[in-house]
Amino acid sequence: MGIRFNRETLRDKIYACWLGKNIGGTMGTPFEGQRTINDIQGFNSPKGSALPNDDLDLQLVWLMAMNDLGPDAVNSRVLGEYWMQYIGPSWNEYGVCKANMREGLMPPLSGSVNNDRWMHSNGAWIRTEIWACTHPGCVEKAIRLAFEDASVDHGYGEGSYAAIFVAAMESAAFVISDLRALLRIGLSKIPADCRVARSVGIVIKAFDEGIDWKTARNMVVEDSADLGWFQAPANIAFTVLGLLYGGGDFKKSMILAINCGDDTDCTGATLGSLMGIMYGSAAIPEDWASYIGDRIVTVATITGTRWADSGYWPQTCTELTDAVLHLIPSCTRTLLIHLAQKGPDVELTDGPDDFGGVSEQDYLGDSFVRHTFRRSQYSVLQEGVFFDLLTEFGQEPRIAPNGELEVRLTVNIKRAGQQDHFHVRWFLPEGWRVEGGSNLVAPSQKAHYDGAYSEPLCVKLVAGETVEASNRVILEVKANGRPFPMLVPLTIMG
Repeated sequence: MGIRFNRETLRDKIYACWLGKNIGGTMGTPFEGQRTINDIQGFNSPKGSALPNDDLDLQLVWLMAMNDLGPDAVNSRVLGEYWMQYIGPSWNEYGVCKANMREGLMPPLSGSVNNDRWMHSNGAWIRTEIWACTHPGCVEKAIRLAFEDASVDHGYGEGSYAAIFVAAMESAAFVISDLRALLRIGLSKIPADCRVARSVGIVIKAFDEGIDWKTARNMVVEDSADLGWFQAPANIAFTVLGLLYGGGDFKKSMILAINCGDDTDCTGATLGSLMGIMYGSAAIPEDWASYIGDRIVTVATITGTRWADSGYWPQTCTELTDAVLHLIPSCTRTLLIHLAQKGPDVELTDGPDDFGGVSEQDYLGDSFVRHTFRRSQYSVLQEGVFFDLLTEFGQEPRIAPNGELEVRLTVNIKRAGQQDHFHVRWFLPEGWRVEGGSNLVAPSQKAHYDGAYSEPLCVKLVAGETVEASNRVILEVKANGRPFPMLVPLTIMG
């Protein structure tokens, strides 16, 4: 399966994505957080410039990570490091994940621990465009990176489901412009019983039954009351409401989404991005485009970095588009085989688009989410060259003096064909001990999304009399005949 994009057509869609993002963020920002239905008709900010918006800011940092290290190297740990180095705000889930990482909790633990309130919030699905635009038509790769990103500050919460849903729609929209097909693709990537799917389903059902948009909006609000305000399921639904009830009209769709209230800069910005990808810059009204101009205004990135000092941050939507287009060939080549399932080959040409018969059916399926979200909410996946180690805690990794914590270890051989024995050794704080075995036998077959892991090794960490606020444990896993052990640092909270 291969996809050929006309370079200029693709560039126009990517540019329209960022321009639509800037328009929606600017239009929605003055109304952010209002809990009532709004009645806006357009911009409520000075003409001539976009308003700053963290939805776009954070994606400039992810662009830098791909530019620095190469797209194949980007994962949740890399993004976690870039969070700490380049992103300033510490509100809500942003602050929780950074506080957790400072304690040594690696992603996705950084998004799960002490984060019951915000792991279902909006911080991740609003920054998915970078993954979709660098992986146009490569839905499985886009959602994999969207999850790596989302897991840093949302763990295995609804915020991560939301990011997967939006990234799937945006990546597929480079090939398929039918909204209903895109909704089916996005929903196929997340569990049917998750709250994001439930809220989106409410809007789709209301629209199909001829219910007016205000009633549909209120149905979503009522259904999401237990989650509270500023949460992903309702705001994803408001974006979908704008798309459905707007009927393909950019202005009408944008105003409807923002008039639903809540996280209005996010709903407007994501709607603008998706419509930009679907229809290109021709769908964006010229008067709205000229109202804000081309410039990107940042608020969340830390200045004083080498990028900021050199002016290398893209300063405009045009510059950002060119930077993304430059990365696409390296992003869409084959990744590690178990991460590249169903990923089409992508080529940029000067000829016409040729999507090689790719259809909605090629993009449907939940293999990624079934494989990834069967893990414990409190888990860490350490990727190695020949094998991966999944460490799962039975509960939040927290222990009291003389307390116990259950740990489950599984190994997946992803490259070697033979069956290996793995020896496990723990380096623990003084007075701590481990109860359980120390050997793992991994299966011989390679594992893909639904591949086999070893039989689990279940052990129990038992703390001593002394427990610090933050306790560092080192886990060593070594395979017979291989010279380099895997060393996994783990933080156990006191």
